[in-house]
Amino acid sequence: MNKKGDIMTIFRPIKEEELQMIMEWRMRPDITKFMYTDPQLTLEMQRKWFHSLKGRKDMFSFMIEVDGIPSGILNITDIDYKNHRCSWGYYMAVKEKRSLPLAMAIEWNLYDYVFDELGMHKLEGEIFSFNKAVLRIHQMCGSEIEGELKDHIYKNGQFCDVTVTGILKEQWEVIKKNRNYEKIQFDVCC
Repeated sequence: MNKKGDIMTIFRPIKEEELQMIMEWRMRPDITKFMYTDPQLTLEMQRKWFHSLKGRKDMFSFMIEVDGIPSGILNITDIDYKNHRCSWGYYMAVKEKRSLPLAMAIEWNLYDYVFDELGMHKLEGEIFSFNKAVLRIHQMCGSEIEGELKDHIYKNGQFCDVTVTGILKEQWEVIKKNRNYEKIQFDVCC
């Protein structure tokens, strides 16, 4: 539990029996609104994706579990060990578990994991430019806006701008000294 004793969060491997639930989450309009794609998935497609994760070193997917409830997905992608950088994204599917303190704790713990455990130098993200709330959270956590990709994604009949954010390890080391946040365990078993 965290110091306040109010929530317990972990990042853990996704279980095969959760694929149906994840598939349903991934096709919900309130989630896909902020993603590049609006997939029509099948359980077989989910199984192929799940099995493709095994042994990969260029991406990791975690279940975000809050108070024992599977609540969302965290992805670390495009892991480039040569250039020491990677990208990330996440979503919280269980609306009742969403909160600003949890969003910030997720991001800060991700920084710790990416920089300290994976040995990265830079973490970057891409966010639809219309998603002002998430962009603000990233900035509050220490990421900086690095630029905007104009008309980068064609979705729902229109071109959308994408904002690129990033944070360097040395930036996080300075910011981290003034942050008090719930430590979230990464269970990377197997």
